[in-house]
Amino acid sequence: MDTHVEELIDRIKKDGVAVAENSASEKIAQAQREADKIILDAKEEAEKILMQAKEETARLEKASEDAIKQAGRNLLLQFKDSITKELSALIKQEVSDSYSKDLLATLVPEVVKEWVKNSSAEDVSVLLNEKSLKEVESNLKAALKNEISAGLTLKVDNSVSNGFRIGVKDGAAFYDYSAEAVADLFSAYLNPRVAALMKEAAK
Repeated sequence: MDTHVEELIDRIKKDGVAVAENSASEKIAQAQREADKIILDAKEEAEKILMQAKEETARLEKASEDAIKQAGRNLLLQFKDSITKELSALIKQEVSDSYSKDLLATLVPEVVKEWVKNSSAEDVSVLLNEKSLKEVESNLKAALKNEISAGLTLKVDNSVSNGFRIGVKDGAAFYDYSAEAVADLFSAYLNPRVAALMKEAAK
């Protein structure tokens, strides 16, 4: 009987230990699986964060490059505008200064004579500002004696700062040789040339 009990006890112990060992092994395996999953999730999260950081860095770098390029373009445009304004002002001043008394006395008769070839002199007017007309009136009257006899008129137009205009009396058409108009012609050519030079310089 005692032997039976001892055997039973031994068997219970063995079975209990085996069950405990199996349970412990299962718990260890489960803990290992959970640990592996945690490590894998952590790696994936770290890779995701690293990827996002790389993408954000690339985005910031591109934004910085774009901002620098735009700032460079703006600077070039401002510089071009500044140069164009300076050159335009210089051209206007030079053209205005070139309209001396002697030039007007020579140029106006030549232009008028070409004009009246296709128009009646009586319909033609020469417009100068008051100061210029006083300076060259006697010269023009001498050079354009025949045309004035045929009806050509010399008139004051103080909207012409320098230079002159020639047109028909009713104002339907005129040739503008004022300093402003001639300077505008030069400036119209100048602006594309300045733009082209700035493009070349920006390369």
